[in-house]
Amino acid sequence: MSDPGGMTPLDKNRALAEWLEYQLRQVRSRIRELEVQELQDKRRAEQARAGQRWKIQPQRSNVAALLHRGDCSLYSSEMGFLDREEAIIALAEPDIEPCQICKPETGLT
Repeated sequence: MSDPGGMTPLDKNRALAEWLEYQLRQVRSRIRELEVQELQDKRRAEQARAGQRWKIQPQRSNVAALLHRGDCSLYSSEMGFLDREEAIIALAEPDIEPCQICKPETGLT
């Protein structure tokens, strides 16, 4: 049986299904946007945290060990980060030199 508007119950349910599918696509799109944003926020937080840590590049045959800021791209290490006090101690060591690019001594003294 159809109503005065000319839509049958089947037509109404099909229209409702299309609307709900549209809404679901919108929500899923927003979820993807938020996931990307969350990932970018995490990366920024990690970079900021890395800037407050230091790392030591081991000594090579004829080159002294180097102290780098945690976010220095010249030496990549995911482990062995130093805190501020440890970095100050490392800089006092005669066989550890500061990186001339990232200047890890800045803010330590």
